[in-house]
Amino acid sequence: MRSVTLQTRRLMLLDTASLYFRAYFGMPESVKAPDGTPVNAVRGLLEFIDRLVRDHRPDDLVACMDADWRPQWRVDLIPSYKAHRVAVETETGPDQEEVPDTLSPQVPVIEEVLDALGIARVGVEGYEADDVIGTFTGRAAGPVDIVTGDRDLYQLVDDERGVRVLYPLKGVGTLQLTDEAWLREKYGVDGPGYADLALLRGDPSDGLPGVPGIGEKTAAKLLAEFGDLAGIMAAVDDPKARLTPSQRKRLDESRPYIAVAPTVVKVAGDVPLPETDTALPHAPRHPAALDELAARWGLGGSLDRLLTTLQA
Repeated sequence: MRSVTLQTRRLMLLDTASLYFRAYFGMPESVKAPDGTPVNAVRGLLEFIDRLVRDHRPDDLVACMDADWRPQWRVDLIPSYKAHRVAVETETGPDQEEVPDTLSPQVPVIEEVLDALGIARVGVEGYEADDVIGTFTGRAAGPVDIVTGDRDLYQLVDDERGVRVLYPLKGVGTLQLTDEAWLREKYGVDGPGYADLALLRGDPSDGLPGVPGIGEKTAAKLLAEFGDLAGIMAAVDDPKARLTPSQRKRLDESRPYIAVAPTVVKVAGDVPLPETDTALPHAPRHPAALDELAARWGLGGSLDRLLTTLQA
């Protein structure tokens, strides 16, 4: 009988905003287009993608976007969610995020270049890029590499399914390969446990208050003792459970927050994704448009190197 080898495709998901922010701050503003407009984020992101494809050889690649960086359904549950990062409040659409003045104009250029290359770019109204990543990850049949500078996505790590987070330490040439062993050594939790830990600890960068007096180490100890958030809250109601009086009191007083925080902290897995060709392109989808963008914005060697890598 002839043996059949089942092949699975490796999917790479980019937390695009996280990466172009890093590119912007990692490459000087002296990198400019012929008209003098800074293009450091554009060129830096292209160089990131080139290195990621060369080093990790994904079969499929999706640039996941923030169609709404601060979804109202999260704000309704925790009003402080990302509130400190709001630059302009709007009544009819997403609030505007505080972004460096010379970065904002580069984002549409990034989108145009990705589209001309034929690299899948997905953002869904009412959801963050994290949620798009979570949904793609849940649906993937093969291994998944999530590239992000946001530790929130550690919650998706799953060794059994081959889901790991590639966290940039220096550019994207030096990546922290985050799997369950790394999470357990660093935090004492697995992927889903990281969401519970983050919820308890809080996250000032996202405006999540956490439980007062419960820091990262205490949260990890509680999760090790009681398993998960539900187990911890069951222990609050059990006078025999090994909780200090102050821990019991603070957790009890934080019930309103704990009731809604999981929905805010955990990435969505049910985003209505559009039909998308996620295959890594080997040639530009719109060569003429790409040539025009390259000339206008002076993308030079950054784009040339990526095209060479894609063709390989």
